[in-house]
Amino acid sequence: MISFSVMALVFGVVFLAELPDKTALAGLVLGTRYRASYVFAGVAAAFTVHVVLAVAAGSVLTLLPQQLVHALTGVLFLGGAAMLLLKGAGEEEDVKQPEDQSFWKVSGAGFMLILVAEFGDLTQIMTANMAARYDDPLSVGLGAVLALWAVAGIGIVGGKALMKRVPLVLITRIAALLMLGLGVWSLYEAIA
Repeated sequence: MISFSVMALVFGVVFLAELPDKTALAGLVLGTRYRASYVFAGVAAAFTVHVVLAVAAGSVLTLLPQQLVHALTGVLFLGGAAMLLLKGAGEEEDVKQPEDQSFWKVSGAGFMLILVAEFGDLTQIMTANMAARYDDPLSVGLGAVLALWAVAGIGIVGGKALMKRVPLVLITRIAALLMLGLGVWSLYEAIA
């Protein structure tokens, strides 16, 4: 059974954390050069692979004692918040252009770019943390993958307009505050 509250929480946290990420900018660059649906197909497939791996890793963590899991996820969330606050907001990713515009070349380029760039990324680690925290792999997985797909869609189709209206620094700070709150809450539960 799907928990919509867990799914919504995961969606919000992952969405805000991924918006200022370099892969959203890479999706924007690919989307301005190639057919958006081709780019999205590759990017969405890569994000799905990442979420499955993250949820599997997080599910393994649920085998540990609850207090240890809360302490571990609390520390990782705090580390993630620190990473968001300390990293540069203007990072750009080099994007190699496919030689032609066929579906397989364009979607393959998007898939490989995201697969490599996102491996071990903050949102993948956060997804694993939330899978361990909530012990609800389906809800966490759906929330994370929908958030990543939403960011990819925004980046590919309308990233320039969003960045003109909402400063990247503000998005980064909101995501960091949410992660800070989750980290403090997890540590409190580990101690209580």
